[in-house]
Amino acid sequence: MDEWLPGACDYIASWLEFQMRLSRLPGCIAVVMQRDQIAFERAYGSADLAAGEPLTPRHRFRIASHSKAFTASGIMKLREAGKLRLDDPIGEYVKDLHPRIGEATISQVLSHSAGIVRDGADAGYYEDRRPFPNVDQLMADLQDPPVIEPNTRHKYSNHGFALLGLAIEAITGEPYRAWIRREIIEAAGLEETEPDMPIADGVPFARGHTGELLTGKRLVIPGDYSLNAMAPAGGFVSTASDLAKYFAQLAADAPRSVLSAGSRREMTRRHWRNPHVSVERYYGLGIASGNTEGWEWFGHGGGLQGYISFTCVVPERELTVCILTNASDGWAGFWAEGALHILRRFATRGAPSEKVRDWIGRWWNAWGAADLVPVGEVVLVANPWIGKPLLDASEIEVTDRDEGRIALASGGGGHGERVRRARDANGAVTEFWLAATRFVPEAQAAAETESRYAARSA
Repeated sequence: MDEWLPGACDYIASWLEFQMRLSRLPGCIAVVMQRDQIAFERAYGSADLAAGEPLTPRHRFRIASHSKAFTASGIMKLREAGKLRLDDPIGEYVKDLHPRIGEATISQVLSHSAGIVRDGADAGYYEDRRPFPNVDQLMADLQDPPVIEPNTRHKYSNHGFALLGLAIEAITGEPYRAWIRREIIEAAGLEETEPDMPIADGVPFARGHTGELLTGKRLVIPGDYSLNAMAPAGGFVSTASDLAKYFAQLAADAPRSVLSAGSRREMTRRHWRNPHVSVERYYGLGIASGNTEGWEWFGHGGGLQGYISFTCVVPERELTVCILTNASDGWAGFWAEGALHILRRFATRGAPSEKVRDWIGRWWNAWGAADLVPVGEVVLVANPWIGKPLLDASEIEVTDRDEGRIALASGGGGHGERVRRARDANGAVTEFWLAATRFVPEAQAAAETESRYAARSA
């Protein structure tokens, strides 16, 4: 494990705790892994607000479209066994499709470029208005032609990945759930993952929750529904650590994998650019990819009613980040990007030196919080309120035990000004001054603010 990684994980833990308070989400599980070693695993909040059940890292979550990476691996494993080719028409294996859908190649379906409808004519199953489609209902939707011309652009389709599940069943002669569990889940060494509900009795399961804005409160979404024929597109149930382990194995140079390096490269390479988005995103074969501050990553996200999740792998650094949240308004994708942002800053600057190591912690005043984050030879002044807390952070040069100066800041900041700390009789730091701005511990700042303004607000 790189020497800078523990410090980065400590700050990710602190920042996520703040973000959980800010977002008022029910629960979150976060994992950071380097190579095959988990460097950080933490559960925050509740598995079930109604029951008051604390969340643990062993709670299973609905992981939604992460499922597509498992289904894609199943297709690639059959390809390696000579059971199919990626340029085969999907209709060669699944009969009675609309002729134009049947002509789509397996590669096109895997890369969401076959033009197939996203969720059929009524996606009420994402609101629990109706059950998820069975095979007959899925096939009925696939009697219609593609909604756009195939092989012209990236166009996401859950129905397309459900169709791949039918192809796996046709080729193997087994139910999708049994084959994918044996050939992919168990082969990858995963012990906390199932292709769909139900899961075994007694296994801890995080309930989903609605967002707050619509009803003014969060309602529990049981989350124990089956996705039926849609399971290959979104049915999987897992933990953050199992997801991190699995996606890390999809890196081309991973020492362990259910697939050849060639198959993994084909899955993770950029087949299509995601159009009409403000950030660069790409899709391969069941795998998304992007770039965060110069770090190329691949992974996938997921969303079902009550759950939002995101996993990304940075092959160059052998790092994997996984964030699971149990609410429909979960911030998993933003938090995964934020975690990558923190990891990159620590990787660039290195572990904190002895000189700056104890310049650390969260400090408050009536305006809010600021974090002192030591890295390398400097102390960064982070903003825990934002998604990338070290963005444009001022830098403190420590000149003495409790003295320093702002060595770098924006034009609107206190560049060049003094920084100091005050201690009590026992030697504990009680105040932090950033130029002319005073910060104190949270409880003291809250009491001072209450005293200052409560009477005026009455």
